[in-house]
Amino acid sequence: MTDRLESSATPKPRHALLTGWGRYPLSESDIYRPEKIAELQAVVTADATSLIARGAGRAYGDAALNDQNRVVDLTRLNRMLAFDAATGILRCEAGVTIAELIDVFMPRGFFPPVTPGTRFVTLGGSIAADVHGKNHHRDSSLASHVTSFDLMIASGEVLRCSREENAELFRATVGGMGLTGVILELELRMRRVESAYLDGELTRAGNIDAAIEAFERADAEWGYSVAWIDCASRMGALGRSVLNVGNFATLDRLPRNLAQNPLGTIPRLSPLVPFDLPGFALNSLTVKAFNAVYYAFHRETAAHTIFDYESFFYPLDSIRNWNRIYGKRGFVQYQCVWPPGESRAGLVEVLEAISRSRRGSFLAVLKKFGAQDGLLSFPMPGYTLALDFPMTEGLLEFLDSIDAMVLKRGGRVYLAKDARLSAETFRAMYPNLAKWQAAKAVADPDNRFSSSLSRRLGMCPA
Repeated sequence: MTDRLESSATPKPRHALLTGWGRYPLSESDIYRPEKIAELQAVVTADATSLIARGAGRAYGDAALNDQNRVVDLTRLNRMLAFDAATGILRCEAGVTIAELIDVFMPRGFFPPVTPGTRFVTLGGSIAADVHGKNHHRDSSLASHVTSFDLMIASGEVLRCSREENAELFRATVGGMGLTGVILELELRMRRVESAYLDGELTRAGNIDAAIEAFERADAEWGYSVAWIDCASRMGALGRSVLNVGNFATLDRLPRNLAQNPLGTIPRLSPLVPFDLPGFALNSLTVKAFNAVYYAFHRETAAHTIFDYESFFYPLDSIRNWNRIYGKRGFVQYQCVWPPGESRAGLVEVLEAISRSRRGSFLAVLKKFGAQDGLLSFPMPGYTLALDFPMTEGLLEFLDSIDAMVLKRGGRVYLAKDARLSAETFRAMYPNLAKWQAAKAVADPDNRFSSSLSRRLGMCPA
C-alpha cells in the first residue's frame, strides 16, 4: 500500500527538556504531540530539520532524544482498531502501550506474545527497539509476532511493510530505533491464555556455571525464564543467581480461590519513590548487603510457586518512579549479549571486572536468547546480561572497558538501553549496518529521521 494523507495544519510544539528513563543524558527539543495522522504528516513534511518519534519515554538512554531538534510524541495516537478473537490478530495504532493491551485483553483471555520488563512502553517503540522478553529462547522478539505495520516515510507517504511487502524496509525498521520513519498502525498476533497467573519455580544457583546449567535444563519445560544475578559475589560464588521460570497456568493448575476468577488478579499496592535519593544511598556496601539478603531469602532447591503476571513480568512497575533511587545524576543501563560458545567466558570476565571495580549493579538480570532476525536487532542466540549503574565518576570509562570485553567475544550492546557507546565500537558490533543504511536511504534519502543516538553512533551518513 502506498498512500499520501490529506494535509493538515502543523500542530504547535512546546519547547522542553527531555531524558530517557535513565535520566542521562539531558536533551532540549521542540516536542509535537499530534492527535491525528494528518497532523503527524504535517510535522514530518514541515521542514528539513531532524525529527525522531517518541513513545512512552521508557528507552533508557538517548534513542528517543533529539537534542536541539524536533521530537514527535505519539502517545495520543493510541486507538485499538480491530480484533479477531478466532485468530488473535489485533490491529491498533502504534501509541498503544502494552499496559493498555493487558487491561483490555487479559479479561478476554489474551496476553501479548512477548513483553519486556515494563508494560509502560508503546507498541511502536517496541518494534523500533525490537524488544525481547523472558521467552525469547522460544518465541523470539515481539516483532516476530507482528504480521505488518504501516510506516510513514520522510516524504509523508505511508507504506505497508511486512515480510512479503517492502520486506527490506520491514527488516530495517524492526530494531531500527525509529530512524526509517514513523510506525502508524500494526497488526499483532496476541497469545491466548487460560489465566492471569503463571505456574513456575524459584531456585537458587550457587555460581554462574550452576545458573547456566539451570537455564539449559529449563528449556524443555518452561516457556519463560529469567535470573536475578549477584554482581557483588566473587570467586566460587561468582554469578550466584536466583532463577525464576514459569508457564501461564492452566485452570487445572490453579488453587481453588484463584480458579474462581482466573483472568482477574488481586489489586497490589504501588509504592512511590517521592524524591531523588541522595547519591550515597546506592554504594558498594548497600548493593552488596542487598544482594546477600536477597540470595539468602530464597531456597536452595526449587520451590513451586504461583505468580500473578504482574509480579512475574513487571516487578519494578509496582514501584512508581523507581528510577529516582539513583538520584539526580541518573543511571546507565548496560545490556550485552554473547554467542553461545562465548557466553560462559564472557559472563565470567565481565562479572569479575564488576566485582573488582566495586560498581556492583543493584538490578542485574540474566536471560537466554534464541534465534533473531532484523538488520539491527540486538538479540542473538546466547546469554544476555543487563545491569544498572548509577552515574558516578569514571563509570563511562569503565563501561568502555566492558565494551572491549564484549566485542572481542563477538557480542554486542543493546541500543535501546545505550547512552554512551562509541561509533567505532557500534560499527564493529553491528556488521549489518551498511545493509540497514541502504534500506534507510530508500525511505529517508535526506536523513530527516535522526536522533541523539544516531548522531553519536554515526549511524546515518552526514
